[in-house]
Amino acid sequence: MERAAVFDVDGTLVDTNHLHVTSWWEAFRQAGHRIPMHAIHRAVGLASSDLVVHLLGDDRDTDLDEELSSAHKALYGQYFDRLPALPEAGSLLRRLHRDGRQVVLATSAGGAELSALRRAIDADDAITATASADDVAEGKPAPEPIEHALELVGVPAERAVLVGDSVWDMRAGSRAGVRCVGVLCGGIPRTDLLEAGAEAVYDDPAHLLASLPDSPLA
Repeated sequence: MERAAVFDVDGTLVDTNHLHVTSWWEAFRQAGHRIPMHAIHRAVGLASSDLVVHLLGDDRDTDLDEELSSAHKALYGQYFDRLPALPEAGSLLRRLHRDGRQVVLATSAGGAELSALRRAIDADDAITATASADDVAEGKPAPEPIEHALELVGVPAERAVLVGDSVWDMRAGSRAGVRCVGVLCGGIPRTDLLEAGAEAVYDDPAHLLASLPDSPLA
């Protein structure tokens, strides 16, 4: 029976979380909102619309939601030609592919942003499918993105492991019934990841690759 390794991308395979924080901070500032960077950081991993709701609340001027998302997209797009992959990210995906895992990306990115992320990872030969938040009704922490990722490769939840850097990843994976592995390279504390459902936590893709034989991905 097939096995799957489902990967979040931002902060897990590509070192982009703080670029997102800066871009969102500036987008909010331009719209007249003063949102602390630490609050934005902890919200990274949510789909854009959910992030705005999470940070501004239900009593915000919803007419500005699309403007905020567009401003963030334009600001973040300035980095597309130099997004940095995290150490050994591509090597980890290729190793899992060689070991017989179906490798699936589960991300809210799409279009040019997703293309830039995949160029940074440089492991398209190892990636079986990509599931975007645009393909489901609810993004993480709802389970739908993970369930959709598994549907794309025909693998049941009990034969899959999710790797992510945020509490939203861990909650989504747990609700989808998959085993969850956390990485610290997105900047979220180990304790938070464990409390959200991580079975094991590693520093980054390089640490997970070196620890693969003893990991939930073994």
